[in-house]
Amino acid sequence: ETRRDLVELRNLHTLAARPGVRQILAVQIEKLEAELNDLNAQADVKESSDVSSRVSRESSAFDVKITNYAWDQSEKFVKFYVTLPGVHLIPAENVKTAFAERKMELRVLALENKNHNLTITNLMKDIMPADSYHKVKADTVVVFLRKAGPASWSHVTELEKRAKEAKAPKPDMEDSDPGASLMNMMKQMYNEGDDEMKRTIAKAWTEARDKQNPGGDLGF
Repeated sequence: ETRRDLVELRNLHTLAARPGVRQILAVQIEKLEAELNDLNAQADVKESSDVSSRVSRESSAFDVKITNYAWDQSEKFVKFYVTLPGVHLIPAENVKTAFAERKMELRVLALENKNHNLTITNLMKDIMPADSYHKVKADTVVVFLRKAGPASWSHVTELEKRAKEAKAPKPDMEDSDPGASLMNMMKQMYNEGDDEMKRTIAKAWTEARDKQNPGGDLGF
């Protein structure tokens, strides 16, 4: 309102012809300019105080790693659901995300004196960083990773996939027949062993087979 009054007074001062009127308007203009400067200074102090307060809250908060989340996928997106009570009540700028082709990071600052962080590297497949984003809902942050292709993700990261594959039983060891499993293991040891190992296995196997079936084929 003060700014609008000042603009109008300046217009009147330009139009006024009598020196006395111009002098009165000039005094009033000077007064309003001083008031406007005071208001601007107060606004700057308040903004600076708000920023300092926010920075202080963020710096005094301690970092917490997010370890629990849910995820699902559609043809276009892989979605992560992170539950954080009260996250919808903090300023929107306190929730930040960053993306790379095989990486995502979520940071939630100054939520109950904690800075929450979720970083996932070596994602299962490439994503499109520019088209990935997040949404804040009641007590939840949903992160949308835009797939670079329509292929389905079997795991969140390539590391998880490899770890599961490493734990999976080898086909040769799945045979329900203990004798067949032993035979397969002996064959593998024979094929992968050095000359001394092969001679030892062949000798042991020959002696065992001769007792049960003289002249039997080793099968190596």
